[in-house]
Amino acid sequence: MKRIYLLLTILGFALPLSQFLLWLNEFGFNISLFISTIIEDKLSLFAWLDVIISAVVLILFIIYESKKLSMSKVWLPVVGTLSVGVSFGLPLFLFLREIHIEKNT
Repeated sequence: MKRIYLLLTILGFALPLSQFLLWLNEFGFNISLFISTIIEDKLSLFAWLDVIISAVVLILFIIYESKKLSMSKVWLPVVGTLSVGVSFGLPLFLFLREIHIEKNT
């Protein structure tokens, strides 16, 4: 599973970020356009709200699970979730968790 989580971590980083970088290249760092694009399209708003709730749940899970397992470096998937998204933070946490469990068994 460790290899699968690592592959998903790479994909979860590269795929969403590639689309965001294309958007930045086209529109620049325009926060008001970014927010208005999200709000104006109801399907986009639906997806964003889903991702925001998922990110909050994931961060709570990372904090809880990492304390339970006495894991270190849990700030990495939290920062990854906040900077790229759940698609990066979740597989990164699961990858780090697998490494931790391997070392402690």
